[in-house]
Amino acid sequence: MRAYSFREVAFRLKQEARNLALFVKPPALPETIQPSAPLPDAVAVARALRGTPAAEAIFSTAEQILQHRFPLLGLEIETGPEIRWRRDYQSGKETPDSYFRTIPYLNSARVGDHKFIWELNRHQHLVLMAQAHLLTERQQFLDEIDAQLDGWFLANRFQRGINWASALEVGFRALSLLWVEHLVGPRLRPAQRRRLLESLYQHGFHLEANLSVYFSPNTHLLGEAVALHALGIFFRGVSRARGWERQGARIVAEQMTRLVRADGSYIEQSTSYHLYALDMFLFHAILVHPSDEYRDSLARMAQYLDALMGDERSLPLVGDDDGGRFFHPFGPRDRFGRATLATAGWVLGRLEWIVQNDVQECAVWWLGPRVLQADGVTPVRSSAWFGDAGVAVMNSSDARCIVQAGPFGPFRGSHSHADKLSLVVRAAGQDLLLDPGTFTYDHESPWRKVFRGTAAHNTVRVGGMDQADPAGAFGWQNPPDVFVHQWQTTPAADFLDAECRYRDVRHRRRVFFLKPGLLFILDDVECGGAVAEQFWHPAAPVRRLTPFSFRLGEAGTLLLAPGDSAADCSESGEFGWRSEVYGCKQPSPVITMRRRGTGPFGSVIVFSVSDVTGALELVPAGEDICMTLTGPWQSSVTFPRDGFPRLLG
Repeated sequence: MRAYSFREVAFRLKQEARNLALFVKPPALPETIQPSAPLPDAVAVARALRGTPAAEAIFSTAEQILQHRFPLLGLEIETGPEIRWRRDYQSGKETPDSYFRTIPYLNSARVGDHKFIWELNRHQHLVLMAQAHLLTERQQFLDEIDAQLDGWFLANRFQRGINWASALEVGFRALSLLWVEHLVGPRLRPAQRRRLLESLYQHGFHLEANLSVYFSPNTHLLGEAVALHALGIFFRGVSRARGWERQGARIVAEQMTRLVRADGSYIEQSTSYHLYALDMFLFHAILVHPSDEYRDSLARMAQYLDALMGDERSLPLVGDDDGGRFFHPFGPRDRFGRATLATAGWVLGRLEWIVQNDVQECAVWWLGPRVLQADGVTPVRSSAWFGDAGVAVMNSSDARCIVQAGPFGPFRGSHSHADKLSLVVRAAGQDLLLDPGTFTYDHESPWRKVFRGTAAHNTVRVGGMDQADPAGAFGWQNPPDVFVHQWQTTPAADFLDAECRYRDVRHRRRVFFLKPGLLFILDDVECGGAVAEQFWHPAAPVRRLTPFSFRLGEAGTLLLAPGDSAADCSESGEFGWRSEVYGCKQPSPVITMRRRGTGPFGSVIVFSVSDVTGALELVPAGEDICMTLTGPWQSSVTFPRDGFPRLLG
């Protein structure tokens, strides 16, 4: 339990006093308002989108929601005719509509998984229903919005129940309701529209009183500030709205400085949270016309995202992923980054980030039909090192390897995984070595520890312990020190030499990517007499070979050397799992190599990431390691103890 400063105690007491005052006397919407939203004409956007793949996807999902079958995270939730807005439909648990501070939302035994409750109550599906109405002019979609709003307002009175317990969730919901008002507000019944506007007004007061300045001053505070600012613009001319606009804009600008590093990476060390934050910063930029410094930071964030996704525009899972999305959380999840990058391309004038089909999901609603007019240009792809994140992106013509050699994130590493020196590999449109994902945030679930632990990643674990000590579901203690000795990239090869130290362990990993598709991973481990385990998580079963001389084969061949390393291959079990989206998991192959010794030892892994033919022979040469290659390389590779590998031939 951390100690609170006097300043924080005073801040929290003021929050509670303000909340109680709002609870006793909820704010009433002024009689005369003129809401405004600086967003494109929705009817014109819908007209331009008709007949596109995006319009068809919206219509298909809206039809599903009409039947009260909700795609939430990786599952489909069927609620029946009556939607119980405070129920976790997975567990069947439901909480009362008492004062929001009395709801123990983190206690899954009492409330279920709050993530599933909140995801439905973000009302992003109502935005989609409004889009479907504009695209089809079908009254049925508008009637469903009306009916769901009736039920929600009745079950979730201001500051009552679990759906007011998280300020970030209130912010997400406020943004959704703003979109509903923008898209179809004038088409709602006058009484319903008035009630919608009053709820939005109350959402602003709640956000102002509950900003996560101390509770979670990262993505939570950023999202809340983006929503508060948007509400301030929407209610311009109404009492307090100018304060919301100013306060929200100030906090977002501060968060850009605090949370985005010089290399463009988001400080939480999570690819999904990087995407979350970039969406938030982009949407805010559309509303405020930001400074040059803000735009420069946006550009660096988008460049980092572009490097992570590569030519295939597929976002790898690194660090926590809560399964959500800032706008339109529907469709294939590995495509989410595509819409963001295309939007960034239009906002920042970077044509290399724009792919025509990718603008239909988000950019057109944010910026208008003009984004449908032009294609982008083919980017020039190269390998890159992002020093603040400690991330190496190694690229060849059709393969990408991402290596994690950076620190844990701030705030006790809340969204970091114990994945130092781990790597993920993708080639020819397929995952080869993967990060198994997140699965759950449930404090009580043992799976939270499994999925964020060291053994769930393609790295080394010593003594059966993670690289850091877990401190609850969202924290780590005693994180390792990570040192990067060398990074070098050439047209023919990339090389990273990095080291991770914790407790009495020293793990040095050298990763050599010989293009177009041969990956060498050399591990040196000092761990006393403890058992060291090297884990590999292939996307599919691989062909494993262990002799010193062997022939290369198709992509996905994992070559283990030297031959005295005991390699155990198991599927499922404790660590053989994959979660592509929050709340879902499935068995996945895992290869575990175990070694016990009193002194340091090393191992060599060779991973074929493209379809090549040839042969490879490993020849120990003192402290160096030499490999001879035939096929497309016709050369030998020598790995000295220090320095870039030598290519001869």
